[in-house]
Amino acid sequence: MSLKITLKPSEKIFIGGAVVQNGDSSAEFFILNDVPLLREKDILTEEKADSVCKQIYLCVQLMYIDSANVTKYQHVYRVLLEQVLSAAPSTVDFLAAINTDLACGKYYQALKGARKLVDYEQELISHVR
Repeated sequence: MSLKITLKPSEKIFIGGAVVQNGDSSAEFFILNDVPLLREKDILTEEKADSVCKQIYLCVQLMYIDSANVTKYQHVYRVLLEQVLSAAPSTVDFLAAINTDLACGKYYQALKGARKLVDYEQELISHVR
C-alpha cells in the first residue's frame, strides 16, 4: 500500500535518511515502501526539546529515524520515563501507550503518542500558571 504525500511550496520532509525540500509549487508523490518519514512540522530539534516530555518526543523520534542507534535511545528514554512518572504520575496512561507501541516496533505510532504527552504536559504547565 502506498502513501500519498502532498508538499507545500518550500516544505521539507525527512524520508528514509534524506531531507527533501520542495520547490516553488505544491508537489504530490507516493511512497511505495515502508521507510521512516516525518514532515518538517513534526520534527523536533534538540534546541527545542526544552522539557522532559519534549525530550521523550525527541528520543522516540530518534528511535524512529535512526534505527542503527535505537538501543542508545531506548536507554535515554527509560531514564526520561522515570523522571516524568516521578514528577507527574498522571502521565502513566500516555507513557503506557507509548511503551506498547515501542515494544511492537510501531515507532511512528509511538511518536504520535509522544505528541499527546507533550500536549498534556503543556496543559499541566498552563494550569500551574
